Amino acid sequence: MPTDKYSAVWVSHSSITAFLNCPRAYFLNNIYRDPATGHKITLMNPPLALGQAIHEVIEALSLLPAQARFQEPLALKFDAVWQKISGIRGGFTDQKTEAAYKQRGKAMIKRLVNHPGPLTTLAVKIKMDLPYFWLSEEDNIILCGKIDWLEYLPDDSVHIIDFKTSTQDEDPRSLQLPIYYLLAQNCQKHPIAKASYWYLERSDAPKPVPLPNPSDAKARVLKIAKEIKLARQLRRFVCRNKTGCRACRPLETVVRGEATFVGIDAYNQDVYILEKLKTGETADSVIL
Repeated sequence: MPTDKYSAVWVSHSSITAFLNCPRAYFLNNIYRDPATGHKITLMNPPLALGQAIHEVIEALSLLPAQARFQEPLALKFDAVWQKISGIRGGFTDQKTEAAYKQRGKAMIKRLVNHPGPLTTLAVKIKMDLPYFWLSEEDNIILCGKIDWLEYLPDDSVHIIDFKTSTQDEDPRSLQLPIYYLLAQNCQKHPIAKASYWYLERSDAPKPVPLPNPSDAKARVLKIAKEIKLARQLRRFVCRNKTGCRACRPLETVVRGEATFVGIDAYNQDVYILEKLKTGETADSVIL
């Protein structure tokens, strides 16, 4: 049967993580559409807003030649990006909380300026808006995702770098690195020499992590992808907890109309925060 990317099941690190956390959360994140708008739904909160702002600044750097990346002050770029998620749009319901998160972001940007490391050297940019490849043509499954940074090394290999804005280390059982490895292996030609997590809140340089075994990585990811495909075919997305869990309960709040709509994001998703605004407040302002 000829492959057809429009009928394929697409999986990514975020969708796989959602399914592993709770099939119901996966459904609400990736399939459900609001009957009134026809849009998918998503939740915003301060940690997510901070991560989005930092990653947008880094993504902009990745589009520039090495010698041009720091010609414009990074702090100014961060301030401009922050305006997009300032206030209620970033889940900030009070000025003190927003100021604290913005200060954390500024400290991360300052660290990148003072210790740019691989950001000053050549990088490989995959020529796809959303890198993807056929994880299994037989099963009609596509794996997609964006890698934060691919440092180009002198021996013609690449170094996978994933930037972290959270305070905790990545779970060793996480599928993020195996997924990034598979994407780098299939969406560009350079061999993969190493991989690192860069914890921007506390580290001046990327922290190396062992590379996954390619066949093991594919087997692990494909196993979950097949489970997702079967759940979609059966239309069965049930939370493992009868009363709901921490992954699906917040999204169920949105479905019940008990969350606050704050806008539409770049992916045409309706964005909500869990806090219910008081009478007289709007998505553009909040009474403090």
